[in-house]
Amino acid sequence: MTTWRIPRSPLSRLALAVALACQSGAALAADDFTFMTSWFAQAEHGGFYQAQALGLYEKAGLDVTIRMGGPQVNSMQLLLAGEADAFSGFDFQILTGVGKGLPLVALGAVFQHDMNGLVTHPDVSGLDDIGDRTILMATSARSSWWPWLSEKYGLSEDKVAPYTFNLQPFVADPMAVQQGFGSSEPFGLTKLGAAYNFYTFSDEGYPPYGSTVTTRRDVLEERADVLERFLKASMEGWKSYLADPAPGNALIKEANPKMSDEQLVFAHHHLVETGAVTGGEAAEKGIGTISAERWQATYDYMVHAGLIPVETDWQAAFTTQLIDAIHVMPGDAAQ
Repeated sequence: MTTWRIPRSPLSRLALAVALACQSGAALAADDFTFMTSWFAQAEHGGFYQAQALGLYEKAGLDVTIRMGGPQVNSMQLLLAGEADAFSGFDFQILTGVGKGLPLVALGAVFQHDMNGLVTHPDVSGLDDIGDRTILMATSARSSWWPWLSEKYGLSEDKVAPYTFNLQPFVADPMAVQQGFGSSEPFGLTKLGAAYNFYTFSDEGYPPYGSTVTTRRDVLEERADVLERFLKASMEGWKSYLADPAPGNALIKEANPKMSDEQLVFAHHHLVETGAVTGGEAAEKGIGTISAERWQATYDYMVHAGLIPVETDWQAAFTTQLIDAIHVMPGDAAQ
């Protein structure tokens, strides 16, 4: 874990002068902040949109722009190019980048567990019951969960087939299983009226977090206070969104008109039911919490799977200092 300190300098004296000016009635402009999401606006980004809708960012002295990701948008590249202050990343992406010398730093984790898993037909009783069934998966799985799954359950490459993000091959083949994201493929199958089971990898020990708030090291060093205010308002937004998603959902639909009320309801229910945001260590340490133990577990897995070199400085990939100072507890009302 990287430890940093804000040095005492003329800037500190300037900050004090600004604070005194505020007390004397002078007005300050809000700090601009751009946050990149990982995909089109959806419930999985709900807390950020909720914070925007409720004015939590404005109250924190921030003028936040939320920019959507998507299939043609590389959010991490935009962060590195200076076009964003933070983005919604994930452990593998950050550790791989740090291993290549990229100045990425995770500040907190919205989802306390990875939400990927396998969708199976009802006769499959668990991940240990996959056997010789055909596994439909995307190429990207080979650099994330497939090495873990195949080793843990003795699965063969011979049974792997491409997943084209079309549910019909799975529905048509009673011997198929396919990759799925907890609030996505299950929703599609429910719409089709197809019976299924969904088994989340994290329930069986898969270590990564599901979604992180990640910045550049220079932003952390130069705008630590802004980042902390953004984190706090965002985690308050997530607390509020889980309780009543209506304000955030209105902004999500405005940003992404293709998003249906039905899918928002399904995804919100999944987030609440699985404790994705408030479960695990977040229940005791606050929404967004991360720990060195979890990051090391992901590093150990990635090294074992040959996904990153052993010399990768995993402790440089995150800091807990900002999120540890916030303590937005699941049972606390947003302030």
